[in-house]
Amino acid sequence: MRNYETMVILNPELAGDELTAEVEKLKGFLAKINAEILKVEEWGVRKLAYLVKKHARGIYCLFVYRVDPAAVSEFERRLRIEDAVLKFQTVGLEDDYEVVEPEQAAEQSGDEDVAEAAEATESETEAQD
Repeated sequence: MRNYETMVILNPELAGDELTAEVEKLKGFLAKINAEILKVEEWGVRKLAYLVKKHARGIYCLFVYRVDPAAVSEFERRLRIEDAVLKFQTVGLEDDYEVVEPEQAAEQSGDEDVAEAAEATESETEAQD
């Protein structure tokens, strides 16, 4: 079993319950391949560098999970088929990967700039909604 993270960009027209349902559907895909979900983060709507399927914005979601390497291709196949998914990218992580929240990372490093950046990102995401 290895650790992976997949960044998924979803259709920005998804709202509220539709977005929640789509994220749950993607979690279900991971469950079907027997993945252990370590973390799911919704980053909110962000501007894309270029148009993707005629969209200038997208909803970013990060999935961090542990699964057998052979099963990753099945998850990616399902993402390709899913209409709400604009783009995705999967990256293998180090075996000693540990889930750390941004606030905890700032406290551990003692870096106030990291804490301020985490707070700014949260308020920025809320302002866009």
